[in-house]
Amino acid sequence: MAARRHRTRTGVVGLGVAALAATAFTVPAQASPSGAGHAAGRTGHEETRRALDAIVRDGIPGVAGQARTGGSVWKGAAGVGDLRTGAPRRADDRFRIASITKTFVATVLLQLESEGRLDLDDTVETWLPGVVRGHGHDGRRMTVRQLLNHTSGVFDFIDDPAYAEKYIVPGFLKNRYRTRTPQEAVDAAMAHAPAFAPGSRYAYSNTNYVLAALIMERVTGRTYEHEVRTRIIEPLRLHATVMPGDSSLMPGPSGRAYSKLGEDSAGATVHDVTHQNASQTWAEGDMISSAGDLNRFFSALLRGELLAPEQLKAMKTTVFDSGYGLGIERLTAGCGAQLWGHSGGWIGSLSFAVTTEDGDHSFAVNLNGDWSTAGLGQVVDAEYCGTAG
Repeated sequence: MAARRHRTRTGVVGLGVAALAATAFTVPAQASPSGAGHAAGRTGHEETRRALDAIVRDGIPGVAGQARTGGSVWKGAAGVGDLRTGAPRRADDRFRIASITKTFVATVLLQLESEGRLDLDDTVETWLPGVVRGHGHDGRRMTVRQLLNHTSGVFDFIDDPAYAEKYIVPGFLKNRYRTRTPQEAVDAAMAHAPAFAPGSRYAYSNTNYVLAALIMERVTGRTYEHEVRTRIIEPLRLHATVMPGDSSLMPGPSGRAYSKLGEDSAGATVHDVTHQNASQTWAEGDMISSAGDLNRFFSALLRGELLAPEQLKAMKTTVFDSGYGLGIERLTAGCGAQLWGHSGGWIGSLSFAVTTEDGDHSFAVNLNGDWSTAGLGQVVDAEYCGTAG
């Protein structure tokens, strides 16, 4: 997708935009079609396959993707899933989906609204009294809806220097197995002034979804993990999707995950970051899934299988010029195809999951290296437009 049309929301700004590695891993894409044929773009996935290969040639170790159109499923992978053994990347690999988690969170809150258990225009203070206070933050002036569409103005805790030093760079390797509580993220945000007055503009903030999940727990009396599992994962039979809690493990089948930890030189050290405590991303980005499961989820979501018409319409109501709705983003491919989805980026993983307006054609892709987002838009263009350019 053209940069002007596509702006990924990746959770950790900067980790995915460093220079590409000089070494290219050139294992060709392996395709394994199933179902009643191919229906992507104009080329039967040939351009998608070439776009996957290009990502690997540009220095990402491995990439996995799947497309779903009606009853047809196409699977593709390129590169390696394990730099030590040379094992290839597999299309069915699980991976950390990072901020794509936000779409699941928003879906549950919209379900709760349809059940009459909360109103998206409730103030944050109604459900979290006294939590959003400090340095000008005031939960009495912002709504649940503004959390979900990132117009609350709440400071993004990831931008707090002390927090970033501890959990991202340079402290990630030292602290990767530590448990982080949601309150620690909220405290880091409240130590700063708001980005703007609630409702006055849009700015992506991971703190919004920490607060949204805390509200979910207050409304239901159960954990965020329980609600997502019982309302979405189990009904849709998303068998590869995991709510990891404070586990540091990556369930199989999966490859390894790699990061340069923000270094932008071609010779920067590539670290194996597969194992990391998932609580450090919690409801703003902790889930583990697969490309196939993400396609099933977004297809079901846009088809109205998870939300009533009123709530689905609200989810797709975008704010300002962001293209962002309630936990989902409207995107335009280079050929003009209109898509809905979300991106996700965290240490060692970059992902994109999108679908068409009718939910009929879904596509999800994951990179197991975090130092370049460039190929994500190109592979989506290849899938929906039949071009990698």
